[in-house]
Amino acid sequence: MSVKIRLQRHGKKQRPFYWIVAADARAKRDGKFLEKLGTYNPNTNPATIELNLDQAVQWLHNGAQPTETARAILSYKGALLKHHLDGGIRKGALTQEQADAKLAAWIDEKAGKVDAKKEGLSKAQQDVRAKALKAEKVANEKRANAAADALKAAEAPEVVEEEVAVEETPVAEVATEEAPAAEENNEATEA
Repeated sequence: MSVKIRLQRHGKKQRPFYWIVAADARAKRDGKFLEKLGTYNPNTNPATIELNLDQAVQWLHNGAQPTETARAILSYKGALLKHHLDGGIRKGALTQEQADAKLAAWIDEKAGKVDAKKEGLSKAQQDVRAKALKAEKVANEKRANAAADALKAAEAPEVVEEEVAVEETPVAEVATEEAPAAEENNEATEA
């Protein structure tokens, strides 16, 4: 019986969530498994991986073959490095203390990289929020200015209409006054 370390899909449509399992190679993808080693959630940024490192290394020692994706996850979490260092211990190239020190140093370095990525992502999100807030403030100012201009424009035509009405009335009076004078002049010239 060949054993594979692979992913078993769970979760909803469009929201996958995976279990990392050791299973018989002949079993269905989401079927019977021998042991659950951890979980993998690709929906977060960066992806969330929980792995029982010792159990995964034990399955690797027993000959389990990881799939490509599972191999990437095991490498990311340090299971393949620990398996490699354990091989060095068995051959006598390293002591257990040296192997543990190398693994701890690698894990600390990896944790630093992951934390730096998380900080970079949070800073990028804050920058995006700040830009959006600034753009919203500019848009609100433009809207307020446009509303003030519209209000001024609505008040200004009323004043203009009153002035026009005042100007038209004297013109009409002047025209009626000039007409009788013209008639008088015409009568005077005829006589």
